[in-house]
Amino acid sequence: MEEEIQFSHTPVLLRECLDALSIRPDGIYVDGTLGGAGHSMQIAARLTTGRLIGLDQDGDAIRVATERLRPFGGRVTVVRSNFRELGRVCRSLGIEAIDGLLLDLGVSSYQLTEGSRGFAYQKDAPLDMRMDQRSPLTAEHIVNEYTEDALRRILFDYGEERFSSRIAAAIIQARRKQPIRTTGELVQIVKQAIPASARDGGHHPAKRTFQALRIEVNAELDVLEPTIRTAAGLLRPGGRIAVISFHSLEDRVVKRTFADLASGCTCPKRLPVCVCGRHPQLRILTRKPIPPTAEEVKSNPRARSAKLRVAEKLEEALPESPGARKNP
Repeated sequence: MEEEIQFSHTPVLLRECLDALSIRPDGIYVDGTLGGAGHSMQIAARLTTGRLIGLDQDGDAIRVATERLRPFGGRVTVVRSNFRELGRVCRSLGIEAIDGLLLDLGVSSYQLTEGSRGFAYQKDAPLDMRMDQRSPLTAEHIVNEYTEDALRRILFDYGEERFSSRIAAAIIQARRKQPIRTTGELVQIVKQAIPASARDGGHHPAKRTFQALRIEVNAELDVLEPTIRTAAGLLRPGGRIAVISFHSLEDRVVKRTFADLASGCTCPKRLPVCVCGRHPQLRILTRKPIPPTAEEVKSNPRARSAKLRVAEKLEEALPESPGARKNP
């Protein structure tokens, strides 16, 4: 079928993800970013009496992945949902605990190559950028309705764009004349706002602006930490969370959240005993993120910036008993 062919997807860090999840044939696993089902097909193939739950908010991904996963029958359940709804989805399916969660963050290859979705700065298309086509917020709304200060903040915080002030001011000036409707119009505005001397680097001048708008449209960073915390609560002891990120903003959130969930008592060091009763939930298995091999990058350039972090659920620990010494 034509849509199936168009939705090409090469799973990034596939072998590393499968090793990280340490898949049990009878386990319950969640692929929170189903996409073209590249990772999911390999997970499902390793299950016997186990179950895979595949989540994605993109309607196109759901249609294609459902077809690709059909041969696995009842072992796989596909749900159209953002992974922030992990807890609700599991409850609705009667699942009380899981053995692993995989998140492959960011925009998919299909979303980038499908010009009409508005993710790519190389193609002229409506300013959309919604991963979930049901969402009311689009990049067009942000560009035409947000204040200059809000645009500057988004470009700086989410795009790490050093020319955020110039670009925000240029957007405001351009939209006073007429609304900005397409990616091509926005690219020209950004190019003109950035000094000519800064346009000669290896990156497209609009790359950071498009990243920032995409993150804002889809609340990508806002949903990441709560999802990891929900997953930590759902995991069985020994279960694992594996997260692939593609830029430093995502990676910092994953690293920070893992570190917090792996920490124990937070009482001030001056206290002789623990009063918070907090204990670690996770053990970090990747002190440094796992990168792709040179061979993978050569065959799949999209993998170049990928980083995989993995954490494992600890055995249930008892909170510190009253009066127990915290510091020697």
